[in-house]
Amino acid sequence: MKKFGLLIVLFAMALGSHAEGVGSSDSSEYLIKAGFIYNFAKLVEWPTIAFPHPDSPIVIGILGDDPFGATLDRTVADKKIEGRAFVIKRLKWSDLKNFKDCNILFVSSSEKDHIDSIVDAVKFLPILTIGDTPGFAARGGIMNFVVEDNKVRFEVNLDAAKHADLTISSRLLTLARIVQQVRADGRKPE
Repeated sequence: MKKFGLLIVLFAMALGSHAEGVGSSDSSEYLIKAGFIYNFAKLVEWPTIAFPHPDSPIVIGILGDDPFGATLDRTVADKKIEGRAFVIKRLKWSDLKNFKDCNILFVSSSEKDHIDSIVDAVKFLPILTIGDTPGFAARGGIMNFVVEDNKVRFEVNLDAAKHADLTISSRLLTLARIVQQVRADGRKPE
């Protein structure tokens, strides 16, 4: 029950006053995921090198097909975390060099064939990788959305977060399912 209460609080904080302004065409699943992404930004600590200036924005990249539409833009509009506003960039696979400008990289399920290459490209960079493809976290992504019993949940790969030099709040980790990374041959790394 305590986990459920914290989940409700996280979601309510993300939506704020935008909940009543959301159009019926928006997917409730991606509205919830947008709220989670905003709250992940509040509950993850980046190393100082991740931001060139004290007021540099938090850059969210959406790689591949954008399942959010305008929902993520509305969720983070006019919000700041520690004085940092949000900037959202839509990226394609060919924009590989621009991934490195992101603090958060949402990897759409349309990029499922490129997951290993994407993870390798940003593995040691301070980028919070988030996906919604089965096995994304187990393949080296940091966070992965899963839908269970019609509820959005998330997985966290702590080893991947450590490689990226990101610290994830224990409050967030209590809600997550922790996953271990598996190698291409299906075994866990030694």
